[in-house]
Amino acid sequence: MTIYQFLLLFLLWVCLPHFCSPEIMFRRTSMPQKRILGARIPRSDGKILHRQKRGWMWNQFFLLEEYTGSDYQYVGKLHSDQDKGDGSLKYILSGDGAGTLFIIDEKTGDIHATRRIDREEKAFYTLRAQAINRRTLRPVEPESEFVIKIHDINDNEPTFPEEIYTASVPEMSVVGIIRTALPNMNRENREQYQVVIQAKDMGGQMGGLSGTTTVNITLTDVNDNPPRFPQNTIHLRVLESSPVGTSIGSVKATDADTGKNAEVEYRIIDGDGIDMFDIRTEKDTQEGIITVKKPLDYESRRLYTLKVEAENTHVDPRFYYLGPFKDTAIVKISIEDVDEPPVFSRSSYLFEVHEDIEVGTIIGTVMARDPDSTSSPIRFSLDRHTDLDRIFNIHSGNGSLYTSKPLDRELSQWHNLTVIAAEINNPKEMTRVAVFVRILDVNDNAPQFAVFYDTFVCENARPGQLIQTISAVDKDDPLGGQKFFFSLAAVNPNFTVQDNEDNTARILTRKNGFSRHEISTYLLPVVISDNDYPIQSSTGTLTIRVCACDSQGNMQSCSAEALLLPAGLSTGALVAILLCIIILLVIVVLFAALKRQRKKEPLILSKEDIRDNIVSYNDEGGGEEDTQAFDIGTLRNPAAIEEKKLRRDIIPETLFIPRRTPTAPDNTDVRDFINERLKEHDLDPTAPPYDSLATYAYEGNDSIAESLSSLESGTTDGDQNYDYLREWGPRFNKLAEMYGGGESDKDS
Repeated sequence: MTIYQFLLLFLLWVCLPHFCSPEIMFRRTSMPQKRILGARIPRSDGKILHRQKRGWMWNQFFLLEEYTGSDYQYVGKLHSDQDKGDGSLKYILSGDGAGTLFIIDEKTGDIHATRRIDREEKAFYTLRAQAINRRTLRPVEPESEFVIKIHDINDNEPTFPEEIYTASVPEMSVVGIIRTALPNMNRENREQYQVVIQAKDMGGQMGGLSGTTTVNITLTDVNDNPPRFPQNTIHLRVLESSPVGTSIGSVKATDADTGKNAEVEYRIIDGDGIDMFDIRTEKDTQEGIITVKKPLDYESRRLYTLKVEAENTHVDPRFYYLGPFKDTAIVKISIEDVDEPPVFSRSSYLFEVHEDIEVGTIIGTVMARDPDSTSSPIRFSLDRHTDLDRIFNIHSGNGSLYTSKPLDRELSQWHNLTVIAAEINNPKEMTRVAVFVRILDVNDNAPQFAVFYDTFVCENARPGQLIQTISAVDKDDPLGGQKFFFSLAAVNPNFTVQDNEDNTARILTRKNGFSRHEISTYLLPVVISDNDYPIQSSTGTLTIRVCACDSQGNMQSCSAEALLLPAGLSTGALVAILLCIIILLVIVVLFAALKRQRKKEPLILSKEDIRDNIVSYNDEGGGEEDTQAFDIGTLRNPAAIEEKKLRRDIIPETLFIPRRTPTAPDNTDVRDFINERLKEHDLDPTAPPYDSLATYAYEGNDSIAESLSSLESGTTDGDQNYDYLREWGPRFNKLAEMYGGGESDKDS
């Protein structure tokens, strides 16, 4: 039930009449107290039965609610016909609220209400009344039931189920329960309204109560407003280099409605740019996005005009009378110039040229222009990454391609070049184009054998026997296909060539039997010619070996192996033998070289050599003769030492410091001689190492044998006997062998 229905029912109920009376309604019966029921009623005791009527009767009592008096409110009075007024009867009340809410006077039968009654809590009460004899306590009247009905008074004001109501009414609505007070209320002017509603009871009469509630009313939107462009003419700009699909701007028509009622669809309906531009509707922003439909050219056209229409997508037929729900605007689009790169006359170029043209021949020309109004000069160049061998070149001014090296179709049949055209005034603006150069074939290659043929003929071959089938290949590619002819360079008594006319030929024998011992190999020149112009030919030589074969013609052995190899040895064995011999020779040469390097030149070449004071030790080590084992400086006369001589084969820091010995008599002749010889040997580059020289100056004063130098012995006339040296011990055995015995000295 809506609030409007509730209010209507409430008003109807208030206006209905209510009949009530404050009087107690009861009546006495007017019939006689005793009445004969019938003459034919059987009797059990011989007496006639009579029906006794009640002595009291009432319908109901009425009581006003909300009694405000200080005494108990009087309800009504019960009275029986049996009551003589002598107080012999007693009235008893039972039922709803008896004894608490309602009390009765036992003697008089008056009923009172003890407290204020609210009809809204309970509208009526059902009670039972009885009259009994006080002495006998027997009822004098049967128990009777009656109703106390509470009569309503206007003690409650009208209330609404909710404190605040929210309602929505479409704008431009017709009359309703709650209806607009003004015709054609517009949501765009005001959307929210607040109404206070009052409800009065008693039909609005004096003394009635009232209640109020608040109703918030919202006018909902209907599509009663068309879209409108904010201006009739819209100006946009776009660069001529903008690619297809580029967004150049937007237009928007405003609609005072909301939601789907404000949705707009845009379209281009007229204008000279209807083929160059397109428009699409952006649903989120309700804008019309204008995009490029075809490539633009500033030099061709600089201004386009479009007529754009915006129309509501959801139109309400009820408001057609308000006018068309669409609007139009003029969009002018200006094309802005940009510095465009050069444009070639073609998207790609294909040139065909024969491979035998001369170097420097022009094979074709590419053309490009500057599409800008300034028409800048164009410079052409080749992308060298596409011509690494620099076979072609291009004239920078006119774009003519020419050869800079000879062409060869057999090496490369196609050349894929890239030509660059750039503006001279602005070299950054450049365009590339593909140039395909196809090399046409010229018959400049002679046919050759297709493979290397290993041909043999059996010794027992017969005339006309097939020994080989040959074929040829040609690097050229004539239009009519390859056609080869085979022939012999000269008449051959042993073999012949038979052309099969399918670019193959057969090699046949012409005689009966061959001998590998007489001729082991035959050379057969074969001439191969092609069928193109100019005719090219070449001579291929077949090497035919004579071999021993079995009866089925299977090769067993050929003359080349029989003549070159000894029996039982193969080529691999001979190669192995030769390698072994070479390795042995290399080892011998290396050994001899090492032997020669180890051989030393003798220090004493002859007895007459003046260097008789130089002793070479080659056989022993250790002892006195080992100059590396002890410091020989102890044998020198300190007086003969002028300067310290360093050895040339060892580090100077490792030399021993000579011990000082007692001075000996100075001998200047010997000292000068030794010093001179030492200087000569020091300066001689061919002198032996220093560690092989034993230099003896003067012996120490403590020597028992005194001086042992042979230099002084040369001054004596006779030979000296050194046999006593053997008695000095093993340390002097070597000296005794050298100087002891005259015969041995002479022999040595």
